[in-house]
Amino acid sequence: MKHLEKGVGLASAPRDFLRDLNADNLSAGLVAGIFGLSAGIIHISAGTAAGLPQEFTLLWVISYLMINGLFGLLLPAYYRLPLPMANSIPGALLFAAIIPVVGLNEALGATLMAGAIALVVGLAGWMSLVMRLIPMPIVMGMVAGVLLKFGTNMVMPLQNALLPASVMILSYFFAARYLRRVPPLVVTLLVGVGYMALSGADFSTVEFSFRLPEFIMPAFTLEAFLAYGLPLALILVGMETPAGVGLVKGMGYKEAPANAITALGGFGTMISAFFNLHSTCIAAPMTGICSGPEAGSHDKRWVAAVIVGIIFIVAAPFYGFVFSLIEAMPSYFIAIIAGLALLRVIGSAMHITFSGKHEVGAMFSFLIAVSGVHIFGIGSSFWALVMGAGLSMLVEFKDFEFSVEMPKRRKADPAAR
Repeated sequence: MKHLEKGVGLASAPRDFLRDLNADNLSAGLVAGIFGLSAGIIHISAGTAAGLPQEFTLLWVISYLMINGLFGLLLPAYYRLPLPMANSIPGALLFAAIIPVVGLNEALGATLMAGAIALVVGLAGWMSLVMRLIPMPIVMGMVAGVLLKFGTNMVMPLQNALLPASVMILSYFFAARYLRRVPPLVVTLLVGVGYMALSGADFSTVEFSFRLPEFIMPAFTLEAFLAYGLPLALILVGMETPAGVGLVKGMGYKEAPANAITALGGFGTMISAFFNLHSTCIAAPMTGICSGPEAGSHDKRWVAAVIVGIIFIVAAPFYGFVFSLIEAMPSYFIAIIAGLALLRVIGSAMHITFSGKHEVGAMFSFLIAVSGVHIFGIGSSFWALVMGAGLSMLVEFKDFEFSVEMPKRRKADPAAR
């Protein structure tokens, strides 16, 4: 436990939450929460593509929201940092694909082992080494590549839904310019909902439902661990934590508890394995929303992440209803809101990627992440970090911190001469 970073604590968190709550972090938290709820569609799509029963897929999403919502309350409240928790989307795609091959119980057993690996890495304090091996420009190159699609998805509706897309996008910039006291995202949300109401959106298919997570016992096989558990552990340690930490630091925070994020994510993943869920980790896109300038002053942005956790917990049992509500909305609604919320984050990530050291590695990290390439069934985000760092070590090794420390150590140690 000595390697886990110290935080502010939980004792005064409820009082501080009410003190720091304002329109900016509330609107950012609502947008991030809505984004997180809409991410359940990815799970449903992946489950449907893999031929998994709809009953399981719904429980999968409910557990995703409930468990990650609970951990998403603790982490930002303890550290007073914008650190929302969710699950790994690349891990979700792997999870859905491996279940028909090895079985659900065996896949969950591999999840349990992956969580244990992440927990050990965090408790041992090894994330500082991981972060040094994958420098900030390379991490932010991956982040910029991943988030770029949210920017392009924001403008794509201009092609087929020119009027509503233009109205929503222009309302954001109009509010930012002329309504200084009202968060622009709130204005855009209201304008979008108002447009849908006036245009006669059909909500007749919305249905009420209530369901809680259900316990299941994992099983263990070497095949499932090698095919899914080990790649998932690498994703959690080598991709999810660096991406989240990179975003927080890129938004102006000097420190982020990388070891604690990894350890808590590992522990949460182990708990998840007993409830049809494949992982718990820091949520990169939602971290971008909660830690960005739209969430207000730096010292109060942590409130946005806590709001995400509250939204997840409240919405989880009713996700069947929430999903039918999201389905009733035009697809451009979520795309435009998410794109606008991440606009300045994307700009900051691009700036850090291309304005410093590790130029080759950062460029390849960005390009690989944008490409969406899958190798050995593992997504582009992971390979962006691995290949970006590998190429940077090959052609620009001098840019790494330890390349500077090595000559210093030789000078200090006479035996090394």
